[in-house]
Amino acid sequence: MEIKLDLHVHSRRSPDGTMSLEEIVSLARARGLDGVAVCDHDLALTAPPEFEDFLVIPGIEVSTQFGHLLGLFLTGPVETRDFFQAVEIVHAQGGLAVLAHPFQHSRDGSRLAPAVPLLDGIEVWNSRAQRKIHDADRLAASFAQTCGLPPFGGSDAHCPQEVGNGCTTVEAQALTLEAVKSALLAGHAQVSGRRSRAWYTARSQLTKRRKTGAGPLAYVKWAAFAAKCCFEDIVRKGE
Repeated sequence: MEIKLDLHVHSRRSPDGTMSLEEIVSLARARGLDGVAVCDHDLALTAPPEFEDFLVIPGIEVSTQFGHLLGLFLTGPVETRDFFQAVEIVHAQGGLAVLAHPFQHSRDGSRLAPAVPLLDGIEVWNSRAQRKIHDADRLAASFAQTCGLPPFGGSDAHCPQEVGNGCTTVEAQALTLEAVKSALLAGHAQVSGRRSRAWYTARSQLTKRRKTGAGPLAYVKWAAFAAKCCFEDIVRKGE
């Protein structure tokens, strides 16, 4: 059966997230998805509720020395920010270790060499990744092909409007965690998506400031960042 997934979504458990789990599921269903992976910042979703005819994949996005690492199909916490330890924990739980948006901030692929042998896949589409480096996703896709690693795709949604902006389509035997995990590891996924507006990145950063009780200077810096994001959206609209 064909299964469509957004493999990188943040809930309000992330400092910069705005959505409840129920809202994420409702939005994803309305946009034709069969499942999502909830990957909050440095906080694993280990026991998601079950939904009829919809799959919630428990995950995490860990900040490591090699960038962000997605841990998918988790059964427990990942309480480290060291890349090697995090991968070991993810694998011990039977999960998949996927490098997220590897070229979002740098075009240098050689820095990732120590990480590659331990990975189960590369996120080759991230709807936010191209804000600074316009071909970040193309670079990620080429890198994954060179490394012989399966492609993964997700929206990196922090706001409701972004859910489904990244989609991974696979053929799986059933809509279950094990069947979908096996299908993803087989490496035959089709990845597609569309860019999220830069404004949504600004909006999630505003959410983070509000949640963390940021001071006035942080809001001044945010205003400048928000203006830049709006300008980027205007320019892209004209492309």
